[in-house]
Amino acid sequence: MFIATLGGIFKFKDIPEEYGPYVQFKATIEKREVKDDDEIAILDITGTESHHVLFLDSYDNIEQIKTELEDADAKVNHTTLKIIEGHLS
Repeated sequence: MFIATLGGIFKFKDIPEEYGPYVQFKATIEKREVKDDDEIAILDITGTESHHVLFLDSYDNIEQIKTELEDADAKVNHTTLKIIEGHLS
């Protein structure tokens, strides 16, 4: 199992260029049109070059995020969970 740590929380318009392909890929999977003010969490997957994208308005609670990551064979560290939880509306 991999550990996911917070790379950052950004508005789409402020996403660093290196994360762009990951955001577009996740948007395609979710059949989502990304708006400039969408809040997006980028999780770095420890030991890999990969990132996991979370469109924060897609989740009602932190348990949904934990389940999604477990399905991807990843676990979120405690600090990251607390920060993301504070951004869920």
